[in-house]
Amino acid sequence: MALAPPRVVIVDDHRLFRTGVRAELGDRVTVVAEAEDIAEAVAVIEQWSPDVVLLDVHLPSGTGREVIEAVHSGSTETRFLAVSVSDAAEDVIDVVRAGARGYVTKTISGDDLVNAILRVNDGDAVFSPRLAGFVLDAFAGGLVADAPVQDDDLDQLTPREREVLRHLARGYTYKEIARQLSISIKTVETHASAVLRKLQLSNRNELSRWAAARRIW
Repeated sequence: MALAPPRVVIVDDHRLFRTGVRAELGDRVTVVAEAEDIAEAVAVIEQWSPDVVLLDVHLPSGTGREVIEAVHSGSTETRFLAVSVSDAAEDVIDVVRAGARGYVTKTISGDDLVNAILRVNDGDAVFSPRLAGFVLDAFAGGLVADAPVQDDDLDQLTPREREVLRHLARGYTYKEIARQLSISIKTVETHASAVLRKLQLSNRNELSRWAAARRIW
């Protein structure tokens, strides 16, 4: 008798991306629910107990790591596969340290994503080829067990300023950032100004180039 397809939850703040993933996966897996922020993700995972969660690493209310840590505190058997536009080493290491079984970028094909889901469901670790080296280096250097990757410039910023920075780097307007983070546009402007001042940058274009050079998305 054929095994039932894995039950999957998709966690991403972009509805069009979630819709596209559903279409690519087809009936090869069973998508039981979707979520767009941390609270919703934790709620649907606890409700459905999926086999695999496709998890964006940067969400409006925080990070994918926070989802993993919240769910793992309930001793669920759910496995996590990060799917992100970011291929930054610190993002990969962060979610792996939290317990993700894999990390692939959003350039992955539908067939390869299905294969990654099946492998993670079977207990394998799956990484895009370039990202696997980050994980190996991190384990070899003790980063996964110890401290996160250091960046003196980023260390100047508060957690909220980092969130604003990432949204700016991804092309969001101040109005969109305010909606995503549930804060006022004025507060976004204040955080953006603080980021520019602390990083000694003059404008948003310089900020985007600075973030791109560090693969902060």
